[in-house]
Amino acid sequence: MRVSTVVPVFNEERSLPELHRRIAAALDGAGMEFEALYVDDGSRDGSVRVLRDIADRDPRAVIVVLNRNYGQHAAIFAGMAESQGRTVVTLDADLQNPPEEIPAVVRRVEEGVDVVATYRPGRRDSLFRRWASAAINFYTARATGVALRDYGCMLRGYRRPVVEALLSSPEISTFIPALANTFARTIAEIPVGHAERSHGTSRYSLWKLVSLQFDLMTGFTTFPIRIMTYLGLLISACSFVLGGYLLLRRFAWGIEEEFGLFTLAAFGFLAIGALFVAVGVLGEYVARIYAEVRRRPRYLVSAVIRGAVQGPAKGRPPAREAPCASS
Repeated sequence: MRVSTVVPVFNEERSLPELHRRIAAALDGAGMEFEALYVDDGSRDGSVRVLRDIADRDPRAVIVVLNRNYGQHAAIFAGMAESQGRTVVTLDADLQNPPEEIPAVVRRVEEGVDVVATYRPGRRDSLFRRWASAAINFYTARATGVALRDYGCMLRGYRRPVVEALLSSPEISTFIPALANTFARTIAEIPVGHAERSHGTSRYSLWKLVSLQFDLMTGFTTFPIRIMTYLGLLISACSFVLGGYLLLRRFAWGIEEEFGLFTLAAFGFLAIGALFVAVGVLGEYVARIYAEVRRRPRYLVSAVIRGAVQGPAKGRPPAREAPCASS
């Protein structure tokens, strides 16, 4: 198999028929053998029904149904686990990533690049989304040491060895684009088109973006802890200097300090606030450690549908006999 496309799906029933048609047209037009994997991440609309219809019509469609919503990146892991292509391309189901760009990504991978990232020069999103993505790009680039323009664009290509390395990584919460970069010897970034969302709204709320930032912070760098250490040292040094200065004013120079107590109180509250921030950062790391040591699976697969025939997941019992999990 030359190409596997992996598409996480959550409440996208209106986009799916056109999405599959365009994926098939793009890859057939480029003469590329492919399979299209759609991972239903606990959709509450008719997405599973639409996906079953697609699989009935096209044997190249593979449908992975998760038993509930686990998040976009867990869904991508589930699709990668079922993929067979030498090149794996991920993209969103909302048609903002044009499927017509897939052949260009595949060709770049086949030139020997381990990971092909994409960026959207004409991005059609709200100001808030562009601002939030810029913040994530800035932080991720510094956390991973790989400066890319657009970590938020899910249209990306991976060579099979990188995919296998991703699947062997046991982290429960992770950000796939950043994790893949740690395994890649060569990384390229190419421009792609971007369309407005035709149906529905973005699944990334402010809270999910903040949660993603915490995953990046605790999963790829210890820099926040180092910052807390430096801040603690700075506050201690300032407190020591201020204390010495107040003692000099009182006993060496004989100056009565009318507002000294309030000054000390202000610095005391500053130190307490910094302490709470430091404890919160440490708590995030401890919570991540706790989640990892429990060794719970990333997701639970309830069914895998290959083409027009219900089939077992790769290396798993038939889905109709028992639910199956993967870590």
